[in-house]
Amino acid sequence: MTATALPASLTSDQTAPRPSWLPLAVAGVAFAFLFARPAAWLATDWWSNPEAGHGLLLAPLAIYLAWKDGIREDATPNLRLGITMLVIAVVVRYASGLAAEQFTLKGSMLLAGAGLVVSQWGGRQLLRWWLPATLLALAVPIPDMILNTVALPLQFKASAIGAALLRWREIPVLLAGNVIRVPGHDLFVAEACSGLRSLTALISIAVLAGGLGLRFPVTRVALVAIAIPVAVLINGVRIFLTGFLVLFVGPEVADGFMHTTEGWAMFVISLTILGAISWVFALVEDRIRPQPRPAGDDADVDDGDDATAGDGAVMPA
Repeated sequence: MTATALPASLTSDQTAPRPSWLPLAVAGVAFAFLFARPAAWLATDWWSNPEAGHGLLLAPLAIYLAWKDGIREDATPNLRLGITMLVIAVVVRYASGLAAEQFTLKGSMLLAGAGLVVSQWGGRQLLRWWLPATLLALAVPIPDMILNTVALPLQFKASAIGAALLRWREIPVLLAGNVIRVPGHDLFVAEACSGLRSLTALISIAVLAGGLGLRFPVTRVALVAIAIPVAVLINGVRIFLTGFLVLFVGPEVADGFMHTTEGWAMFVISLTILGAISWVFALVEDRIRPQPRPAGDDADVDDGDDATAGDGAVMPA
C-alpha cells in the first residue's frame, strides 16, 4: 500500500483554515446600530468641548496604530470570552442609557469593540493592540463630577506655585485660595487656568511616547507618572509669569491673545521636558538591555582573531 502526497496547491488551498468575515461583518452592523447614539455624542464632545478636544487626534491615531500593528499570525478566536464581553457591553449600554450616565454609555463602546476583537482574533490580539486601546480610552471625556473634583485642587496648587515664585522674586504677594493679590492687582486663577486641559493632553502624549519609544512597562508607567508633576509645575510657572507681566507690563497681558500665546508656549516647554525625560529613559533601557544589532552591522564583522578565522572564511578587505 503506497502513500500519495497531495499537491502543494491542494494542501494550501483546501486544508488551510480560512477566516470567516461574515460573523464579524454582522457584528459590526449590530455594533453600529446599538452604539450609533453614543458615538454621535462622543464625536460632539470632541468637537465642541475644549476639555475633550484631544479625542479628535487620539481616535484616528489609535486606528492607524492598530492597522499598522496588524493581526497576529497565531491569532485564535475566543468566542466564549468575546461573546461574554459583548453581552456585558450591551447591558451596560442600556443601563447607562436609562440612567442618562454618558461616561459609562460611551465607555461601553470600548468594551464592545474589545469583545469583537477577542471573538474574532482572541485575547492575545487585544494585548497586541494595548496602545491603541489605551488611546481610545483616554479619548473618552472624563465625567464633569470628576473634573470639578480635580480642577479645584489644581487651581489651588497652581496658585500656590505662582505665589511662591513671585515671592522668590521679592514681590509682595497675598494668597487667598485661588486669588493672588499683588500691588495694585488681583489675579484670579479660574478653572480654565487650572492646567487640567494641558494635564490631560500631556498624559496622553506620555502614553503614546512610552508605547512607541520605550520597551519596559516600568519606564512607560514612570513616564506617565512624571507627566503629572511636570504639567502642574509648568502651569504654576505660567501663573507666575502672568502675575509678573501684569505687575510690570500691564493688566492686558492676562487676557486675550497674549494669555493664549503664553499658554501654548508653556505647553511646548512641557512637551520638551517630557521628550527629554523619555530620551533619558530610552538610554537607560539600552544600558540595561541593549537592542540587538542588525546582522550586517560593521560591529559584527570578525576581526580575524577568533578561532573561526582560519576555517577558510573569506573576510572583507
